[in-house]
Amino acid sequence: MAAFVDRAPFIAKAGNGGNGCVSFHREKFVQNGGPDGGDGGRGGDLVLLADENMHTLLDFRFRSKYEAEAGADGSSGRCTGKRGADLIVKVPVGTVVREKESGVVVADMYEAGRRKVLLRGGRGGWGNMHFATPTRQAPNFAKPGIKTERHEFILELKSIADVGLVGFPNVGKSTILSVVTAAKPKIGNYHFTTLTPNLGIASRHGQDFIMADIPGLVEGASEGAGLGHDFLRHVERTRLLLHVIDASGIEGRDPVEDFEQIMTELQKYGELADKPQIIAANKMDIPDGETGLEMLRDHIGDRYPIFPVSAAAHKGFDALMDCIADTLAEIPVPPPFTEEEVMPEILEGAGYEIEREGNTFFVTGPAVTQLIGSVNLDDEESLNWFHRTMRRAGIIEALRNAGAQEGSTVCMDDMEFDFVD
Repeated sequence: MAAFVDRAPFIAKAGNGGNGCVSFHREKFVQNGGPDGGDGGRGGDLVLLADENMHTLLDFRFRSKYEAEAGADGSSGRCTGKRGADLIVKVPVGTVVREKESGVVVADMYEAGRRKVLLRGGRGGWGNMHFATPTRQAPNFAKPGIKTERHEFILELKSIADVGLVGFPNVGKSTILSVVTAAKPKIGNYHFTTLTPNLGIASRHGQDFIMADIPGLVEGASEGAGLGHDFLRHVERTRLLLHVIDASGIEGRDPVEDFEQIMTELQKYGELADKPQIIAANKMDIPDGETGLEMLRDHIGDRYPIFPVSAAAHKGFDALMDCIADTLAEIPVPPPFTEEEVMPEILEGAGYEIEREGNTFFVTGPAVTQLIGSVNLDDEESLNWFHRTMRRAGIIEALRNAGAQEGSTVCMDDMEFDFVD
């Protein structure tokens, strides 16, 4: 079985735009043929695809660098270069992509089959046919394609499950999962048997839901002790926590103490303790189980429902599963992480200038050139991204302050459009 990897580096780059061509029409009996250099092709996009057949980020440990194909250069005869092929990178469902430096989420692959254009290819450069004027009939220059930047990301795999089984190692979480679902997790009488999240599908009264047996927790997990961060990363997405406690105390543990320690760790890591919880007091087939159950009931009171069960004897699960199904029916599906756009780095802190001539506004600067080079004019999503990026970078507000109104003409690099507030 392949090793389970739930965190990996990811270095990505979209394809460069192809260069424009410098060429002049050459044909027998035709003198002074005009410029006919074609445009460069657009670079390929880097696209993420959530693949339900992938369950680990192990592939990214062996290969972390991905680059889409560059666009081909333009050629004579007004021929545009071939567009670079998009690079589709498959990731497991539940993968969250963060920028390495800032830590912001740029993609949340929460649903099987979801596609996300992470980085857009650079625009191809104009050929010299675009630069002919009445006074410059033989332009001997063309525009190079936009060169894209390399970006570093971190991939994190967070389990997609409705119910997460939490608890200290060796309290019976894996056994419970095997009882209530068709999952066959590895089970043994030693700590940290579960090193990877095991998923199973449970069904109750016509309602199907996914349960995940999460790797065992230890005190100090929120600081990274033991399997701490690995554990908590997979609990983060669950709608309901099934808190499994060894009521028998057969290993010398105190059920009440175990409950409070895990609640403390959940509270430290993104306030996970606020999630709805159900308590499963396991190992009730052992004589001291009743004593531990009474201790839990006295301590917890009516904060959470408590169900005595025995995974070994397969007893007590009907009432527990009914409660889980009823609770899930009232809990909305959590929204995906808010995604930030991967903005051209040069926009952050880099200057741009706005000059006005009548009702026309010229926006110039290296940030503008890079921004325009990232836009695909034939794609509505790309145009929406362009407008959002301009707003976030402050260009829209700066134009408004410079006097731009609805219908004013804005020129940015080689793009001209009407101002829309």
